[in-house]
Amino acid sequence: MKLAEALRQLALTYTRERTKPFSGSQFGNFVRHDLALLAKESIPYGFEDLTLKASVGAGNWASVPWLAFFDPLITTSAQEGIYVVFLINPDSQDIYLSLNQGTTAVYKEFRQVRGREVLRRRAQDMRERVFDISKRFPELEIDLGSEDDLPLGYEAGHCIGKKYTSEDILKADLSGDLSEIFSIYRRLINRGGSIPSDVMLEEAQTTDIIEARHYVLSRRIERSKKVREAVLSCKPSVCEGCGLNPLLDYSFQGRPQNIPLDVHHSSALFNLQEGESKRYRVPEDFMVLCPTCHRVIHSLGNNVDLKDLQNVIRFKHMREVGNFFDQ
Repeated sequence: MKLAEALRQLALTYTRERTKPFSGSQFGNFVRHDLALLAKESIPYGFEDLTLKASVGAGNWASVPWLAFFDPLITTSAQEGIYVVFLINPDSQDIYLSLNQGTTAVYKEFRQVRGREVLRRRAQDMRERVFDISKRFPELEIDLGSEDDLPLGYEAGHCIGKKYTSEDILKADLSGDLSEIFSIYRRLINRGGSIPSDVMLEEAQTTDIIEARHYVLSRRIERSKKVREAVLSCKPSVCEGCGLNPLLDYSFQGRPQNIPLDVHHSSALFNLQEGESKRYRVPEDFMVLCPTCHRVIHSLGNNVDLKDLQNVIRFKHMREVGNFFDQ
């Protein structure tokens, strides 16, 4: 079975299947496991870092089933951030491929009615950010056939996408559509995602929007749990700037991933080309720094290397002073 066939089966049979008990449903297992596996096998080359999840609900049947793809730099959950998702209208049996947003997190902050206004505004901002590369996805609105809060949030959060009928999807270039929308998804993140331009400029302390976008992307990389774990697993847990060693200097005994050190993305993104997928290499593009050195290196400006940081350090750790007097 191919992904298009599985999505078609989901669209055609969901209304009937959700009249049956949710617990132990073979159909639910098919969606969560078989559909997800087919989707994983269908991820185009160059986008292997995407994670995914298929859902028909948690504890009860969802009004709208979905299959979502996540860039771990920005989210690993359909509840927050930006992601690509297949959404099914069970009544019309239409299937939407959508660049969308996490509804739950916005609802928690703004409640439902105002939250949908926020989602619509952010969707429009994102749409304008990728207007030059999104002609293949003309659907600016989606209809999921439900008045429930989550489907209404998905409709409000929709940025761009494409609609397939249950027959169209078998003839569609689904692989090409996925490759293209994943490329747009990546470019949107590289361009700042849903962060307003004035916020990016303020955070990066610059008036150059390209420079601000690169700064924000670099900070996303540094804060990624996946990146942090990968870097700390192959580099010593010692600040490369000042030499602080939490094991010695703080008597740190916690889990390695909780060690009080930061991961600094030291490779400049200013030459990153539009659409380029390789944003970093582990460990070549990273330094391990204590929080103080990390703040200092960011304050020194762009294109600063480890030697530049070490040249401004004017202190010694007490254990180093002790070693000096013991000589």
